[in-house]
Amino acid sequence: MLDYILPFVALILVVVFIHEYGHYYFAKKYGVGVTDFSVGFGKEIFGWNDKSGTRWKICWIPLGGYVKFFGDRNVFSQADQEKLIKKYNEEDRKKLFVLKPLYQRVLIVFGGPLANFLLALVIFFSIYTFVGKDFTPAVINEVQKDSPAMAGGLKQNDIILEIDGNKVESIMDVSKYITMSSDDIIDFKVRRSYDELILKIKPIIVLGEDNLGNKINKRIVGIKLGAYNNEINHVKLGPVKAIYHAAHEVYYVSVSSLKYIGSMILGKADTSQLGGPIRIAKISGQVAEFGVLAFISMMAYISISLGLVNLFPIPMLDGGHLLFYAFEKILGRPLSQKTQEGFFRIGMFLLLTLMFFTTFNDLKDIGLLR
Repeated sequence: MLDYILPFVALILVVVFIHEYGHYYFAKKYGVGVTDFSVGFGKEIFGWNDKSGTRWKICWIPLGGYVKFFGDRNVFSQADQEKLIKKYNEEDRKKLFVLKPLYQRVLIVFGGPLANFLLALVIFFSIYTFVGKDFTPAVINEVQKDSPAMAGGLKQNDIILEIDGNKVESIMDVSKYITMSSDDIIDFKVRRSYDELILKIKPIIVLGEDNLGNKINKRIVGIKLGAYNNEINHVKLGPVKAIYHAAHEVYYVSVSSLKYIGSMILGKADTSQLGGPIRIAKISGQVAEFGVLAFISMMAYISISLGLVNLFPIPMLDGGHLLFYAFEKILGRPLSQKTQEGFFRIGMFLLLTLMFFTTFNDLKDIGLLR
């Protein structure tokens, strides 16, 4: 059990700290008072106060965190603004988040997800610079009999160039692009002798195992891959190429995740793969056994996921606050307190529904539910 818990806690501490520090950085930049910086919820394990009066603390429930601003209140209306001006003296009013210009509040809220994307960017950049990136062309060594690949026209010795318009730069890309695709038909661009062909392959879904031994529904096309001329091409990149490929990876994972979530909402993608803290803890422990590099790579992907999820336009998430600010910009004033409270109730319902669904999947994943 500790093999799962310790890597999970380490991963969450880093990813959540970076997210909350994004909020904190922009808050301090614009003079907003910060009373609490918490990693985790519930009772405090330990903490300390800095010179500006912020309480930095670690709490018992490692499933998130928060930055609490001076005079913080979730719901804010025009009438409240007048009360706040009367309640605080001129010096304290300068530290109030709700009295800051709209663009500053937007940046403070957006700072959390932005920090998550930057963390992933730094991780990928560091890996490509100091460890290297694989550029081994993917060659089809075998096409399985009666498989979707055979039906679609793929042949032995075809070199895979693109999948669904995504350039295939290594053997690992093939599995990634097939897995992340949510379309019924996958487009393969291959080089055969001196010709380039585009073939349409309809994958099948089978119950199998991932690289960690977890049961998953896999999209199968029926090919076995090998290295071109049996040569592995692993290259350490210079700063410019490393930042380019790191940014591309963050972009691809973000866009593909959004497409996959959209497909799940429309009923076209497998919702059983949607997991919560229990599954993340399980996979964290499994990945940690493969070494620091694999664990740090997973941290980058989890950081991107956290940034994306927080940008969903659901009240109580950062995206929900940004939605309110969009209305404020359009209307020229904040939404009424009653309207915001209504949205918050809807947001709470949606989040609780999502938590229930992911927990149900997690319990099925570890065998407690059938």
